[in-house]
Amino acid sequence: MNKLKGKVVLIVGPTGAGKTDLAIRLAKRIDGEIISADSRYLYRGMDIGTAKPGNEEMNAVPHHLVNVANPDETWSLANFIDSTMALIGEIHGRGRNVIVVGGSGQYFRALTEGWQIPELVPNPQLRQSLEAWSTEIGGIALHDRLSLLDPEAARMIDPSNIRRTIRALEVILSTGKRFSELRTKTSPAYAYHVIGLTLPREVLYPRLDQRIEEMFDRGLVEEVRALLDSGYPTTLPSMSAIGYQEVSRYLSGEISIDDAIMLMKKRTRNLVRRQANWFKPTDAMIRWYEADPDPLEKVISDLVLGE
Repeated sequence: MNKLKGKVVLIVGPTGAGKTDLAIRLAKRIDGEIISADSRYLYRGMDIGTAKPGNEEMNAVPHHLVNVANPDETWSLANFIDSTMALIGEIHGRGRNVIVVGGSGQYFRALTEGWQIPELVPNPQLRQSLEAWSTEIGGIALHDRLSLLDPEAARMIDPSNIRRTIRALEVILSTGKRFSELRTKTSPAYAYHVIGLTLPREVLYPRLDQRIEEMFDRGLVEEVRALLDSGYPTTLPSMSAIGYQEVSRYLSGEISIDDAIMLMKKRTRNLVRRQANWFKPTDAMIRWYEADPDPLEKVISDLVLGE
């Protein structure tokens, strides 16, 4: 679209609201490329359980930060910020627009608030100790420990995201300073146009339940079994993602398949509620659109008008 050039559009909102579909259709209309801001999409071999776009969708529009790491590789928030900033420059250099889409609230805030994340020399021994501790006491209990040391950092980290909890504790124990104190903010690098996509929960929850059931029909159990057979243990932060823990427990005989499905639905609804804390209806930065009826034409019109 000739009227648009050099835009950076962010699409946020709860999981299952249709962000990916809107991003792809928008990218086709405004000559855009997509950068994923979903921490689960980073990992190869984790496709069904993350609701990752299929090959046909990703071939229709250039996608970035999808399938860039193995499940046992570490991908920090600093990696995301640095990679995204570099990609935006490359995409703009091609004369195209950028669409950043995903439900990871911390990624969204990092971009829009210009976070500067301190780089820390890795301490494998400390990290292994923290990982062992998380296995012993559980991710939620580990997050509780972080809350005692750094309440602000704990507030910004999803309790189920063990990797980020460990990272914050690693910084605290290595530097003697709170993780939240070391994170600084600068002016955002771009004038972001933030689109919020929403659905009433009475519509969203049944939609998510159906999506989870379809994941099992498409082979989620086989996907998780293949990851475990490849040597990726359930203790990996990536394997703590919704679906992978539940199916791993089913495969080990700990719970039934029906229990796995029920727990996935429960965790997904909890995720939606946590996302609501990141993406608030009162946030003046976000322009909200109902996912139904289709908001595409209204979104394009507002982009052209610069609203």
